[in-house]
Amino acid sequence: MLLRAAPYGVLILLLVPLLGGLLGTLLPAFGYLPALGGDHFSLAPWRQLLAWPGLGKALGLSLWTGLAATLLSFLLAQFALAMLVASPWLRRLTLLTAPIIAIPHAAIAVGLLFLLSPSGWILRLLSPGITGFQRPPDWLIIGDAWGLSLILGLVIKELPYLLFMSLAALSQLPAERSLMVARSLGQTRLSAWFRAILPQLYPHLRLPLMAVLAFSLSVVDMALILGPNTPSTLAVQVLRWFSDPDLDFRYLASAGASLLTLVMLTSLAIWLLAERLVRHLGGGFLAWGVHRPRPWGRWLERASAIPAWVAVLLGMMALVPLAVWSLARRWRFPDALPSRWSLARWQQQAEALGEAWVNTLVLAAVACGISLVLVLASLEKEARFGRRLPRRGTELLKYLPLIVPQASFLFGFQVMALSLGLANSGLGRWGLVVWAHLLYVLPYSFIALTLAYQRFDPRLVQTAQSLGQGPWRIFWRIKLPLLSPAIWAALGIGVAVSVTQYLPTLLLGGGRIETLAVETVGRAAGGDRRVLAVFALCQAVLPFVALLLAGLIPRLQFWNRRGVWS
Repeated sequence: MLLRAAPYGVLILLLVPLLGGLLGTLLPAFGYLPALGGDHFSLAPWRQLLAWPGLGKALGLSLWTGLAATLLSFLLAQFALAMLVASPWLRRLTLLTAPIIAIPHAAIAVGLLFLLSPSGWILRLLSPGITGFQRPPDWLIIGDAWGLSLILGLVIKELPYLLFMSLAALSQLPAERSLMVARSLGQTRLSAWFRAILPQLYPHLRLPLMAVLAFSLSVVDMALILGPNTPSTLAVQVLRWFSDPDLDFRYLASAGASLLTLVMLTSLAIWLLAERLVRHLGGGFLAWGVHRPRPWGRWLERASAIPAWVAVLLGMMALVPLAVWSLARRWRFPDALPSRWSLARWQQQAEALGEAWVNTLVLAAVACGISLVLVLASLEKEARFGRRLPRRGTELLKYLPLIVPQASFLFGFQVMALSLGLANSGLGRWGLVVWAHLLYVLPYSFIALTLAYQRFDPRLVQTAQSLGQGPWRIFWRIKLPLLSPAIWAALGIGVAVSVTQYLPTLLLGGGRIETLAVETVGRAAGGDRRVLAVFALCQAVLPFVALLLAGLIPRLQFWNRRGVWS
């Protein structure tokens, strides 16, 4: 009975916060919040929101940064794949992108801050010999009004994710054969990719692209660090309204969060309309005959993978100044390296750092443990008893938290929890934060384990059953050992996802649960780069170590059985 109930338990865990959070955000947006005296519906919060002077700019920035970052990440990934597929350079690129996937968004943002700012490492390396600068120039690079630094940070973080999603989808398609046929008909590599491969590949990327778009529209931690600030994006402004000591701002914040949901739906509609338009206009492109490219066209085609390489290398370089700043005692511009080194900041922050480490690890361990049990139980139930729920609907519901903007429902989830008294104790706050982390750990655990279950050879189970073994003995003695690499991968990914959660931890924990994500974003507002580097470096290292162990443990566990982990 417990096994049969597991899929329903997963759906309840995912849908209760989502639906309750959306309702808890929508009702105060229309003036109904009895806890603050709002016992009747009103349009006053919307009138107040529409009267806010910076609304138009905040909306425009959210749409611009979200759509531009998503489109750029998608195009750069496709250009890189088109030019590097079936070549050893693709493996080298994916090896470089793997660490960037593990690094949290806030750590990448801090690294870019230290790398690209007017006093950043790049200008230090070029000064004074090339630039002639003896002092940092008065350039607005980070926090620019157009949100270009935020777009760059999002592209650096989302490009590796879309690359890996594309490679996973390509393994299910006859990509190399289609590419070979198109090339034999005289198509260039880029033309062959966009005519023969991308129409087959894109349907597999629609859901990951929606997740990237939703995240880019509602990102808070990267936007707080990389800007823009005056005005900020709508998600950041909504967080400021919710954090205001004046509780009357909760109505305004709820209206802003509801508007953010409408912005997300509008963006998805724009994306899907553009998709249809491209499909309609692309028919002529697909049927267009072969043409001989001009010489400059060949050079442009060969250079089309360079922007992806630049983005990946910037992401890797962003880690270096984190380590250097955390050990710097004196580092004047334009010195390329500090003139004096020290561990003073590590020693001063040891207590706060230790507490943040422990809290982060406890939250990640509990969320990943619960997630692993639920996912294995759901997949085992499906393997034994078949699927009762419709596949398409349940798959969409599992990944719904990745598509809905965090700011759209987490504020309402907090209101719901406070109304029910769930956050009145320390244990209750911890439980709510774990629940919020599960919303994001569960979908990625399903992604990591579903394919492994589908590829499991059923003949092994049939052989064990013919020898008189029961289902649980088969599960413990045969399935779990063979699924061990996928299980460790799910745990590593779960830790990496949990470590990045800033807004769920801040809101559901009431600001009382200090994790590495909360500390890193909080310290970004301070003036001490050394302290910020210490926390950002720790947040960057933890997911990387978790994924490294997830890859090494199966090799050590089955060192004499290469077929299990290879």
